[in-house]
Amino acid sequence: MEIERKYLVRELPANLDSYPHVEIEQGYLCTSPTLRIRKAGDAYILTVKEKVRTDSSAIHNREEEFSLSAEKYELLKDKCEGRMVSKTRYRIDLRRSEGDGLYSNLVAELDIFHGHNEGLRLVEVEFPDTSAADSFVKPEWFGEDVSGDKRYRNSALV
Repeated sequence: MEIERKYLVRELPANLDSYPHVEIEQGYLCTSPTLRIRKAGDAYILTVKEKVRTDSSAIHNREEEFSLSAEKYELLKDKCEGRMVSKTRYRIDLRRSEGDGLYSNLVAELDIFHGHNEGLRLVEVEFPDTSAADSFVKPEWFGEDVSGDKRYRNSALV
């Protein structure tokens, strides 16, 4: 189960290039359930996602991932409807705003989009459970919570 919240980005963290990052290209074969292909660096992945309804405002998905060869990725890429999403993803360990250290294994995945989504910046945080997602206090550099806004789903951005 994937439990996450998604935010717009108010300002970029300092020294952004010092964080681990990867170039990502992804496309969608269908959206119900979601069948996504992704190239992340040298990895090729097919993901199956299905939204789970809950009372929480966080996003809940059942998710399975399968490795693909580069050849199978290219074959499936030809079958994707719409445009591909292109972005750079940065992985940033989150620190508590009180300055007392790291959150328990929480990582912000900051996506800076390219191409037809140029200028869009989103950040997602995945949580171990709904309680952690619902009680999360966002860092100052995060903007508006858009977890429930369908316009910011990657499948809508193609």
